Amino acid sequence: MSAAAAGRVGRFYTAARRHPWVLGKVADWKIPLGPYTPAQIAVAVVGGFLLVKTLSWWSWMGPVPIAAWLLAIWAVRRPKIKGRAPMQAALGWVLLTWQPRGGRIGGRAARDRAPHPLLGGFTIEGAPVPRPVTAPAPSRSARRRAARVPRPSPAATRSSTRHRMQPTAPAAAGPVSGVQQLLTLAGQGGGAR
Repeated sequence: MSAAAAGRVGRFYTAARRHPWVLGKVADWKIPLGPYTPAQIAVAVVGGFLLVKTLSWWSWMGPVPIAAWLLAIWAVRRPKIKGRAPMQAALGWVLLTWQPRGGRIGGRAARDRAPHPLLGGFTIEGAPVPRPVTAPAPSRSARRRAARVPRPSPAATRSSTRHRMQPTAPAAAGPVSGVQQLLTLAGQGGGAR
């Protein structure tokens, strides 16, 4: 076991061992029906303020809005939004909307560079291509002589195909690049191995 592996420590706390932040006492006075979570305290304060300010609107309903307020306080005692407490989930949403669109790199907002045209060029080097030389049309007498020449037998044709001649590279005029020299050698079968 190496020293680096011995120094590693892993801790895992199950949900049963995580104790939420609660308010159960104020000075020496114990809060009735407590302890309360931050979500319950927020619902109690905001809901109580709204009930007092809108008393004229709901007074005809009797105790129904007060019962709904108490039920809401009880309902938010242990809520989870994707495994998180409501206050932490709300804080996460606020931080998400506050983040820059591209994220952060090293604590600073990540931005794409402004687009700019990519300019460039290329050069094609090569040996000059020889122009085909056109032979003059054969005369009538030359055509007659060619017709009289006996054709070779198929056996002679086969024996001549066994010994093929290697093509020669055209003579290049001017300097030749290293790539062209390698291509010429590879075409002649004399490439480096």
